[in-house]
Amino acid sequence: MIMHLAEYLDIPLRERNSLLVAAGFAPAFRQRTLDDPALYAARGVIDLLLKGMEPYPALAVDRYWTLITCNQATLRLLDGVAPELLQAPINVLRLSLHPAGLAPRIRNLPEWRAHLLHRLRQQIEASHDPQLIALLHELQALPMSGDHTPVANTPVNAIAVPMQLEVNGTILSMLSTTTVFGTPVDITLAELALEAFVPADANTAEQLHRLANM
Repeated sequence: MIMHLAEYLDIPLRERNSLLVAAGFAPAFRQRTLDDPALYAARGVIDLLLKGMEPYPALAVDRYWTLITCNQATLRLLDGVAPELLQAPINVLRLSLHPAGLAPRIRNLPEWRAHLLHRLRQQIEASHDPQLIALLHELQALPMSGDHTPVANTPVNAIAVPMQLEVNGTILSMLSTTTVFGTPVDITLAELALEAFVPADANTAEQLHRLANM
């Protein structure tokens, strides 16, 4: 009955384990690192997808938005980021919204920030995780500075949210998309998300290809 209710309510696997333990049952879902031999196939799929996205940026993050891995296109966009934000473990939300991170170069920062905080709040509503709550409070306290291009309001839950990032004096207009494993039975895979940024126009596609060939 617990498993049926959890499935119907779409409760995350980690919280399903907590419900089972509270009811006196053993956890049903394992949690392993991606280096575990049992997840080698999954790690191979992740690496293949990220490499296949080149020269467009793509990365994998866990439940707490910690960077698991990324492709070379992602690394090419990080010039100028404060070294302390690039020390492991790297939190990609902090990297994106911190004044010493990408924030000063995100031309539509208010819109992008609203999108990221909305996703974080959705996670908190589903899990009530204190670590996620602390991260939300930290990000909300970060100041916004610099010049930002006025953009039309985009619904925070849109399928593709624009991100306008200035790189070497050129503004790259990219659409953010998220991919998750469809039917995971492992907590690690269930909490993993692949974030990809595809060009929103021909000029951005050309610039990303140019950066890859430099």
